[in-house]
Amino acid sequence: MEVWSQVYDPLGNTFLSTLVAAIPVLVLLGGLGFFHIKAHVAAILGLVSAFAIAVFLLGMPLKMAGTAAFFGASFAVVGIGWIIVNLIFLYRLTQKAGLFKVLQDSIGAITGDRRLQLVLIAFCFGAFFEGAAGGGTPVAVTGAILIGLGFSPLAASGLSLIANTAPVAYGGLGTPIIVLNSVTQNTDEYLLTLSAMVGRQLPFFSVIVPFWLVITFCGFKRSMEIWPAILVAGVSFAVPQFIISNYHGPWLVDMLSAMISMVSVAVFLKFWKPTQVMIAADGSAAGMVPYSQAAAVNHGHSKDLVVKAWTPWIILTVILFAWGLPFVKAWLNMKGITYFEFEMTGLHKMVQRVAPAVATPHTEGAVLKFGIISATGTGILIAAVISGLVMGFKLKELVSEWLETVWIMRTSVITIIAMIALAYTTRYSGMDATMGLAFANTGWLYPFFGTLIGWVGVALTGTDAGSNALFGSQQQITANKLGLSPTLMAAANSSGGVMGKMIDAQSIVVASVATNYVGKEGVILRYVFWHSLALACLIGLFVMLQAYVYPFTEMVLGPPGLGAAAH
Repeated sequence: MEVWSQVYDPLGNTFLSTLVAAIPVLVLLGGLGFFHIKAHVAAILGLVSAFAIAVFLLGMPLKMAGTAAFFGASFAVVGIGWIIVNLIFLYRLTQKAGLFKVLQDSIGAITGDRRLQLVLIAFCFGAFFEGAAGGGTPVAVTGAILIGLGFSPLAASGLSLIANTAPVAYGGLGTPIIVLNSVTQNTDEYLLTLSAMVGRQLPFFSVIVPFWLVITFCGFKRSMEIWPAILVAGVSFAVPQFIISNYHGPWLVDMLSAMISMVSVAVFLKFWKPTQVMIAADGSAAGMVPYSQAAAVNHGHSKDLVVKAWTPWIILTVILFAWGLPFVKAWLNMKGITYFEFEMTGLHKMVQRVAPAVATPHTEGAVLKFGIISATGTGILIAAVISGLVMGFKLKELVSEWLETVWIMRTSVITIIAMIALAYTTRYSGMDATMGLAFANTGWLYPFFGTLIGWVGVALTGTDAGSNALFGSQQQITANKLGLSPTLMAAANSSGGVMGKMIDAQSIVVASVATNYVGKEGVILRYVFWHSLALACLIGLFVMLQAYVYPFTEMVLGPPGLGAAAH
């Protein structure tokens, strides 16, 4: 089989070619959001449309297109499905042991006000798990906790998704920034430059998001009644996020910022109390009572039981933190024994990206990498087994519970497989570049629309890292052509991408499973879509300011201590 070169304008008209390239995305999101099609069916229809366009319009060889879809499906199983199944397995164990309820109660006991519970759980606690693991972990955990505290399935799902935005660029111990560096300059110094640049964009939104979250829940008026506490949560996250990303690097940004934010809010609530407490979990004004009349919050559990309830999640955090350390991963990966690389025959180095998508034509690699032990999903499974034994489950019960989890998750896993297969098909066929190049034609408006490329990328791939892998290099190429800072636009891809996290199929499926709202994925998508788009546009406007307007342009310089400008 000969090397196949991608075609970015098959119809000889940029607008029409872009419209056709967007069809798979429109089929998927339209099917979910407007036609109320079940998630796995919408994802399969999107995949079929992508496959048909790749083969019959773009001229991609049939076998090659099939291999691209298979590559995506394989990655979905080992890279994403493996994580989600084992995470839900741990969650179900804690539920069955009655400890998840204790965990909910202990968090709820910090404050009885639903608005403040939302900030603490969805924003602060969720950011911690995003930093530790990513991959749907924060949405699964926080969504389930909110359900237990009385929030509706839709509110628990949607609000958890909205909250899981500003921390995403540094999720999984900085994985998205590390990936972005790998497809751009791939040096240790530039990794710090990218970390710092993203850290000069997202902290502003780390202050905005908790306000946005609470306003979405209960409206502007009721939100302003607790604005001091919301501000403390946002600022105590944003300031460490800026400092750590600029002076240390991308690895510990979320975990440390989240811990500082949680402690800051908890301490602040010892000295400051709202005049009225919202006791209703539906966000209605009818659920408001004066603070003096609000019942004192007491979870009623012994200290030992609370510690036991938190133990599985502490075990999970410790193991995932260790699994994310490069030297631990290297130690766990023994090539040919616990670590394997599979070249996709007929696809690896057989697809050529050409100008104008890239400055120099190159062939795309297609290698499935899987560390049996070092995989994040394996770390979660080990944490679940240890936690299960600590909770008193027998090994036979753990096996039975895991198999039951796989069965319960079957349609969700099918959705994820179809979704990632769709993303890989669009990537290797060049449809992603067609959409990206359309944005590149926006000229001086590119800082705004380039940011939206990141948003589209995360909606397509399900991860900020995936979006950075797809579009990071292209962002720099286009920025150089337009006389913009390549560092600014590479960072904008990641920062804009975080707002697409709430509308990607993977996140929505995880939210629906965690909140027992399976089959309602379209409802969740409609709930969060306009929030996602609005926040992405705000980041786009902010990047415009950084590109053209003083003093925002000063933020584009290299991070403190490096000296050189990133232009």
